[in-house]
Amino acid sequence: MGLAPNSPTPLRNKNLCINSSVVSLSPQSFFILSCGRPSRLLFSTKPMSLTEPTTLLTDYALGALCLWLGWKLYALAASQRQTAVTLWAGAFFSTALASFVGGTFHGFTLILSSSILAGLWKVTVYLTGFSSFFLLSAVLMAGLTPPVRHWALALSMLKLVVYLAWMVTHDDFLFVVYDYGSAMILILIFQVWAFYKLQSSAAGWIVGGILLSFVGAAIQQSGFSLHQHFNHNDLFHIVQMVAFYLLYRGGLLLR
Repeated sequence: MGLAPNSPTPLRNKNLCINSSVVSLSPQSFFILSCGRPSRLLFSTKPMSLTEPTTLLTDYALGALCLWLGWKLYALAASQRQTAVTLWAGAFFSTALASFVGGTFHGFTLILSSSILAGLWKVTVYLTGFSSFFLLSAVLMAGLTPPVRHWALALSMLKLVVYLAWMVTHDDFLFVVYDYGSAMILILIFQVWAFYKLQSSAAGWIVGGILLSFVGAAIQQSGFSLHQHFNHNDLFHIVQMVAFYLLYRGGLLLR
């Protein structure tokens, strides 16, 4: 139960009489009865209901998995001093946070205010941009040598900056797809090359994870649902959990 929009808290009402009391005037709201007359709406008593409970749970499950796998990657990177693995772990942490925020957005749409929902959406799209940046930068760090590596990483950073600046004034999810999808395609091409030219042991896992991510994205965009309480977003999250496990296995081998 939260404060109604644009309503002051009781502490801010300087004209409140000493004998004021809270009375219920309707099933949906509480009013202050100040000096015998109703004052402004203070609290909403609408029952708390989740809009997409399965989507919230699967998003949170994906977030928990990525957080755990990201921590394992970070611990490995710290022990072996592998910058590429540290960047890979950053992608998992960014994805975990995006999943938690995105799940909250889907689950509490009827409860949170429009301004909070807009903020949650912005945070989600920004974190997704950081996730693609970390993934791309990790494979560039692992597969290239200076000075080519420095230029490639600079371009990866420029891509992130342009995306973040663009999303300040845009909300369409299509732009998220463009940014994340382009990064995945670049990583896929680079890893196929690394597999054949460098015999990279990480490449097979990473290619598998990216291809499975594409399958998940196709399901998400198709709107296919297994059940009215298990929609395309829920199935996408399950597929992504498997895809991120494959990416984790590949990240363990980045050098």
